[in-house]
Amino acid sequence: MTIDRLPSLSSFFAGFGASRRTVLAALASSSTIPALAQFRVEVTGVGLTQLPIAIAPFKGEGASPQKISAIIQADLERSGLFRAVDASGVALDESSRPDVTLWRSKGADSLASGSVTRLADGRYDVRFRLWDVVRGQDLGGQGFAVTTGDLRLVAHRIADYIYEKLTGEKGVFSTRIAYVTKAGANYRLWIADADGENAQSALSSPEPIISPAWAPNGTQLAYVSFESRKPVVYVHDVASGQRRLVANFRGSNSAPAWSPDGSRLAVTLSRDGGSQLYLISAQGGEPRRLMQSSGIDTEPCFSSDGRTIYFVSDRGGAPQIYKVAATGGGAERVTFNGNYNISPAISPDGKWLAYISRIGGGFKLQVMDLSTGTVNSVTETTADESPSFAPNSRLLVYATIQGGREALMTTTLDGKIKARLAGKGGDIREPDWGPFQKQ
Repeated sequence: MTIDRLPSLSSFFAGFGASRRTVLAALASSSTIPALAQFRVEVTGVGLTQLPIAIAPFKGEGASPQKISAIIQADLERSGLFRAVDASGVALDESSRPDVTLWRSKGADSLASGSVTRLADGRYDVRFRLWDVVRGQDLGGQGFAVTTGDLRLVAHRIADYIYEKLTGEKGVFSTRIAYVTKAGANYRLWIADADGENAQSALSSPEPIISPAWAPNGTQLAYVSFESRKPVVYVHDVASGQRRLVANFRGSNSAPAWSPDGSRLAVTLSRDGGSQLYLISAQGGEPRRLMQSSGIDTEPCFSSDGRTIYFVSDRGGAPQIYKVAATGGGAERVTFNGNYNISPAISPDGKWLAYISRIGGGFKLQVMDLSTGTVNSVTETTADESPSFAPNSRLLVYATIQGGREALMTTTLDGKIKARLAGKGGDIREPDWGPFQKQ
């Protein structure tokens, strides 16, 4: 969501402005978010090709605050590329040499086992090993000594190791997501693990917080705050909690999007009349207008090479997605299916465009193959918003309403595997998936 979807610009989003999913002033406040905004993962759907893997219970994890094997299994299943093989009741650790014949008979192609041991200093020693049981090959392992608070992160890193060994691509389980909640009269910006757990509050405000956007280095978030009684753009340092004001010009300042090198932000400003796209240094300063338009231009996002900016405009009479060179110039229309398309997101590999389309009165997540223009609708829900790609381009996170409840969801690009990061209450929205974490 961007500020340009508020009632003050309802001429652009006519018919959309009254929706509770898009008007911040009308966000539901009947329930409250729990203190840590905990989620549970519910995976549904069946993918066409999945690797069968057994994750044995880690030796000693029963005495650990976190069940490492269950977190790893949930991560891998959520990716859509793995199918869990029952490994309950077995006693293995990282030093065990598995009976490959047994595991083959169970239908497993690979097996992971490990241990969790409490150290004298209160930390936990976590070790694991991965096996290719088809070839009988040891695929390596790792060991970690971590505090209680880092046990989930270790589980995610183990899942990343397994994912990369078996698929050849980097896993995204140790990355983070940012999202916004509203509970009562309070808005919060949260930073959580990629599975929605371990959420930490980065900012709390009685005024709306919208449009969080991760910097490419994963250490900062840009967002829009209304605490000055108007929308202004801040950049927030995640580690220190300090922030700097980047855009506070006359009128509205909204929809920040980082350039791939992190040096600039594309923003929507109305300083010169009408909402138009500008580029501004990530440190602030004087913005440069990208182009001249008689319509409303908003929701910019950069291509992964930084050469192109995708955005939403009503210059053709209804909101559609366009693209323009990052140096400016003429805009080219991208979306042609339907008469209402917003919220573009470009995959890091540059192959896919995700966006929200109004279809039959509902708002549904669409994925376009940019090489062919083919568009697929990947959800059954009708209140989708704010798609964001995982840094490996394999998954999307988005907000929606499912079963009458606000939810964050992840989905594979074909829509076959979805995971609900189900909150216990509160209004959950505007997720943004952060970049790969530096180890």
